[in-house]
Amino acid sequence: MEPTQLHNNVDGRGKACHSLPLSGHLATRHSHPPSPSLGGFMSSLKILRAALALSALPFVATCEQPSTPSEIVDRIVAQEQSEIKLLRQYSPLVETYIQYFRLDKRLGTVQDGDKYFLGRAKLANVVELEPLEYQSGLKRKLSEDWREFVTIGFVPGGFVQMIYVDASSFDRQHYKFEYIRREFLGEVRCLVFDVGPLKKNDKGRFVGRIWVEDQDYHLVRFNGSYGESFLLSKYFNFDSWRTNIGTNLWLPSFVYIEQGNVHDPQTTKLAFKPFRAQTRLWGYHLGHAGEEQELTKMLVEAPTPIRDQTETANDYSPLEAQRAWERQAETNVTDHLERQGLLAPHGEVDKVLETVVNNLELTNSLDIQPEVRCRVLLTSTLESFNIGHTIVLSRGLVDVLPDEASLAAILAHELGHIVLAHGMDTQFAFFNTMQFKEKDTFRHFAFTHTPTEERAAQRKANELLTNSPYNERPETAQLFLEALKKESKDIPNLVSAHLGDRVPTNWIIASAGSSAQHSDAKPATNAVAALPLGGRIKVDPWSDQLQMVKARPGPAMSEGEKMSFQITPFAFYLTRQSDNSAAKPAAGVAAKLDANANPR
Repeated sequence: MEPTQLHNNVDGRGKACHSLPLSGHLATRHSHPPSPSLGGFMSSLKILRAALALSALPFVATCEQPSTPSEIVDRIVAQEQSEIKLLRQYSPLVETYIQYFRLDKRLGTVQDGDKYFLGRAKLANVVELEPLEYQSGLKRKLSEDWREFVTIGFVPGGFVQMIYVDASSFDRQHYKFEYIRREFLGEVRCLVFDVGPLKKNDKGRFVGRIWVEDQDYHLVRFNGSYGESFLLSKYFNFDSWRTNIGTNLWLPSFVYIEQGNVHDPQTTKLAFKPFRAQTRLWGYHLGHAGEEQELTKMLVEAPTPIRDQTETANDYSPLEAQRAWERQAETNVTDHLERQGLLAPHGEVDKVLETVVNNLELTNSLDIQPEVRCRVLLTSTLESFNIGHTIVLSRGLVDVLPDEASLAAILAHELGHIVLAHGMDTQFAFFNTMQFKEKDTFRHFAFTHTPTEERAAQRKANELLTNSPYNERPETAQLFLEALKKESKDIPNLVSAHLGDRVPTNWIIASAGSSAQHSDAKPATNAVAALPLGGRIKVDPWSDQLQMVKARPGPAMSEGEKMSFQITPFAFYLTRQSDNSAAKPAAGVAAKLDANANPR
């Protein structure tokens, strides 16, 4: 057996288990009762309903601030136990993407294969994952990807397990805590501790560092492994982050994993294939959206009757009726994908995309009815498609596009399909066609086009771009497409579309000038063909709302720093979504910790 296969296996704690079933081992680890140190209170604590999820946890709300370093550790442990219990009510979507790497003499670290998984986690008792399936035919089934994960040594559940330090035994009876310092993660001031098992031979326990926000003592980040750290260890190194979505609620959102390094001679000597991975979680609130809508419904009775009709009848013409029918089908699909957590709610990123589309329409004197809308698919895979008059770009694609001209090119291609009336299946206008199991989503929906339609859309896109304000720098968009075509063989799972067509890498983007001028137009030598994944968009794991990343990437010092399409570590600017200024640590305790107190 090759070392890669032996040491990439992950069980419920992220450790190697070549023959371990997907769920059996995890069940025993999660069947332990809460820590006895929490007493009767923890046994009576009930899981909060979604409508109350943003309110303070009972334990914290009724307790006074700790007065000694030892009490701080007790509070941290109790808060984490409460957090684990609270999380059992949720079933977020989980996406894990893995990239292998090799060393290139000119480019430095480059991709050398990838793996992808998308499913829904069940956090009720054990970490269970239900994969979403791909459509057969041109698209592979996700269940096949699941089997491939296991075949090459990855168990998807192991990556999700990294949202916990220890789901069953995170307490002072099993762990020692050593205070290090205070540190800001963005706007959130944290207490930093090194954590490890009390017993040296206690295998599978977390070893690493934790960051605890200093108001209510929630874990907001932990970095380490479930065991000893060395190259051929049975455990992966990971960096796990949580996001504050309201008072006293920090949700697991991101996990970055890295094992091996292409510059390490030992990696080459042991024939270990280095990899990086990222796990993203979102869609926590999906199952409770209907409940909140029921709670917020209001019946308003007017003193005078409300007129439901205008003075003059406005019946639809046959053309208007056809357009309304197509729009209903389009809306049914987008609403369904949003309820499943695959499509982000309409927000600021959509408005940015719609501004670019509006510029293309105005400069080409287009009056498209119904109006064109833009939405973002929440997955990392690179794809774009149109659902009727709705243009959809994946989050991963928006992430890696280097500039506005490249974004305009992708949007122009989809707008070309709309202008040419490459429509959708209007059977989706019937509501009963939306009644199917979640795992059948990718088999039920398909928004692909024929090769003839693709070529026609490319010609129309060139026409739209030539007349637009984005016609001056077509070389940046062309550079992106060429880079994507070149690297596709090393990242096949990233470029595989789920619902639509792959990004058209064989498309030659025309310029406003002559062909000779276009051939002479070359990007700058330091031009970045594409950004790393996560370069532009961040996701609220509770509401699925998207925001543009505010950071400006600095200039790349070398080819290796450009990292086109690559996974990179997470470095989040944490913020609080509500003001907890009344709950602050006692000054005396902070002073004792900073005086190198060592609570154990």
